[in-house]
Amino acid sequence: MVDEAAQARDSGGSHGGHLPGDEGKPAFEMLARRPSPIPVLIAVPHAGRTYPEALLARMRFPDDACVRLEDRLADLVARDVARETGAALLVAHAPRAMIDLNRAPEDMDWDMVAGDPPPGLTRFAAGRRARSGLGLVPRRLPGMGELWKGRMSSQDLAARLDLVHRPYHSTLAHMLESLRDRWGSALLIDLHSMPPLGPKSGQDPSPDFVIGDRYGSACSAHLSLAAFNHFASCGRRAAHNRPYAGGYVLDRHASPARGLHAMQVEICRTTYLEPALREAGDGLGNVVNVLSGLVRRLAEDLLAGSGNLAQAAE
Repeated sequence: MVDEAAQARDSGGSHGGHLPGDEGKPAFEMLARRPSPIPVLIAVPHAGRTYPEALLARMRFPDDACVRLEDRLADLVARDVARETGAALLVAHAPRAMIDLNRAPEDMDWDMVAGDPPPGLTRFAAGRRARSGLGLVPRRLPGMGELWKGRMSSQDLAARLDLVHRPYHSTLAHMLESLRDRWGSALLIDLHSMPPLGPKSGQDPSPDFVIGDRYGSACSAHLSLAAFNHFASCGRRAAHNRPYAGGYVLDRHASPARGLHAMQVEICRTTYLEPALREAGDGLGNVVNVLSGLVRRLAEDLLAGSGNLAQAAE
């Protein structure tokens, strides 16, 4: 276990970005010990719960839609894992309802926008995810329909990109480069949560975790294999790339040839939330233990693969 007093002494925290409509509040925060004890960054892009009043006023079903869009309380899991392991941590405060940090700026349903795209963006045809309602700005949810009372302005979208999306990804990239410069390699764990994929009992129970590595392009195969071995050793079922292979975050930031590895980890919400899937449940501590072990295992394997074990022992 990480010495909490030492961590409090050595940790550096910073806030970044601004929430459009509530400029006094940051869009995200970065927590990192100096010097970093392991070459791992945990990022949580979908658990933001800071909702400006103007945003809520434009939503048709804010109480239900916000919870369904969130990776509900995944940030609580991540904070405990970072505290236990010493991993750096990037947590979004901006909610997914405002802007999805795991989507490209062009991955937008442009029918949601009144006027032309913001400067610098091209209006491409909506991609599969945007057509389904979950593009850069979510538009609809199954069983709920349209989320918004009206179209958004091009200026509003530009503010969300300039104040939230771009600074978040700039900060993420900078931290990964810093870890790689220190250790020779770095690993991003992009942490998400998912609704249950099916029954947890029977002949083919649904997985507790899904590991996404963009079908082998986002991280070395030995890291994905180590993750599966770890989950199996903990008695946890894990799936590979289906139905979640990773998205824009991995596409943008992973570059194994440059020593920058990335893995998306999805946690089934039933494992750490109470049955209504709104508040923390009794399983949260166990999930933190499982993921803390995963982070340690992957850090060891990453350093072994980069030949940097001497520095790891310092």
